[in-house]
Amino acid sequence: MIEELIKLAKEMDAATKRGENLGLTDDEIAFYDALTANESAVQAMGDDKLKLIAVELITQVRRSVTIDWTLRESTRARIRVMVKRILNRYGYPPDLQEEAVKTVLLQAELLCVDWAVDSI
Repeated sequence: MIEELIKLAKEMDAATKRGENLGLTDDEIAFYDALTANESAVQAMGDDKLKLIAVELITQVRRSVTIDWTLRESTRARIRVMVKRILNRYGYPPDLQEEAVKTVLLQAELLCVDWAVDSI
């Protein structure tokens, strides 16, 4: 158990340092990682454009989530459409969008717990 916690702490520290090197916050790096999960997207778009998308996604998704958004399909659908529009606007490869949207929504679910705490 202790080894797992140490490993997790090291991974979190490495992610924070990576985010600092890229000029992204921890939340932005989570979305950036979701967008770069597919290497061909990185090759097609480049880091700078993917960083811009990550920043816009964090801003827009954070505004859109509510406490119960994961339970309300209509809210999830609205956020899913918003994410797709942002990806389209920046020219994210259409054949990679569906997986990116799923990963972004998954990241949002994980991050929104912290967002809810921050807003209290």
